[in-house]
Amino acid sequence: MSTNADFDLFRTSEDHEALREAVRAVAEDKIAPYAAAVDEEARYPQEAHDALVASDFFAPHVPEEYDGVGADALATCIVIEEVARVDASASLIPAVNKLGSLPLILDGSDDVKARYLPPLAKGETTFSYGLSEREAGSDTASMKCRARQDGDDWVLNGQKSWITNAGVSEYYTVLAVTDPDGPRGANVTAFVVEKSDEGFTFGEKERKLGIKGSPTRELIFDDVRIPGDRVVGQVGDGLKIALRTLDHTRVTIGAQAVGIAQGALDQAVAYVKDRKQFGKRIADFEGIQFMLADMAMELEVARQMVYVAAAKSERGDKDLTFFGAAAKCYASDVAMKITTDAVQLLGGAGYTRDFPLERMMRDAKITQIYEGTNQVQRLVMARQVLK
Repeated sequence: MSTNADFDLFRTSEDHEALREAVRAVAEDKIAPYAAAVDEEARYPQEAHDALVASDFFAPHVPEEYDGVGADALATCIVIEEVARVDASASLIPAVNKLGSLPLILDGSDDVKARYLPPLAKGETTFSYGLSEREAGSDTASMKCRARQDGDDWVLNGQKSWITNAGVSEYYTVLAVTDPDGPRGANVTAFVVEKSDEGFTFGEKERKLGIKGSPTRELIFDDVRIPGDRVVGQVGDGLKIALRTLDHTRVTIGAQAVGIAQGALDQAVAYVKDRKQFGKRIADFEGIQFMLADMAMELEVARQMVYVAAAKSERGDKDLTFFGAAAKCYASDVAMKITTDAVQLLGGAGYTRDFPLERMMRDAKITQIYEGTNQVQRLVMARQVLK
């Protein structure tokens, strides 16, 4: 890990703060009013989708050469953070667009990038990512999904589980074993699968605790024929690409967690300043103030960790693996704690759907689980420390 101090990491630019103001305005005006209904009805947040497309916050990470706005990693995190502040489900739109398309940006051919990135940048489709399976979650190398070569094409069979925005997205980066007898970890290849491909279908929507506005479904492949020009990177490099992708995108889950936590803290502060007991505001009680101080302190530590990791992601620093895992792990643990404490501060009101805090608490939980459980993040960090 690098020990050199770079104090510029700890200051966002004027452009970053202007971006924050712009995203916050869109989030509060166009996304927040629908968040409760999206959760209640477990429906895709189309209003948020449309607002993000209209404001160029839909897939801000796509480079300018592919019709994107070319936002840096920190700017993309700020977009996700500010949307998550009002609706975690909606924040998964820019987050998963990056997750699904980053393998192409990192290792795709010029042709693959030119074919699939411009439609994403223009908001014509979302882009999902197919790595996990029922029996291959943390242990991705044990995946069973297979792709066998047939002439210039590949024929895909198997399934993927827990796929965010499945059924909504037109494009999917899918990892499959292409050499069953090859060395573990070097026998997997990444492909772009299109929603219209014959034999490609979806399972039923998962019934989830939180992020109910983001559909989660299985991908099912039954002799799906993939042209050879849809391979991402080199044959056999799929798992390496997947791990490199996660180094970068774990930072965005940290940003989502920070946004959820900030939204919960905002709600709690507003409530305790207004609520009176024993003849004064409950905000004036020392016990309440200590809770708020801890919440704000831990949130700010999490935010700084995410921003430092985002800067490292942008530069491609060698210690990104540690910092990406650390930012995701710490921020998501903090989000779970802050949302729980925020519910506590509202008392019985916090436990009802009259306030958004119970939704934020449910939404926060998944940030400790997806893109690698926090137990796995600790293993990742420990390996880096022990190198």
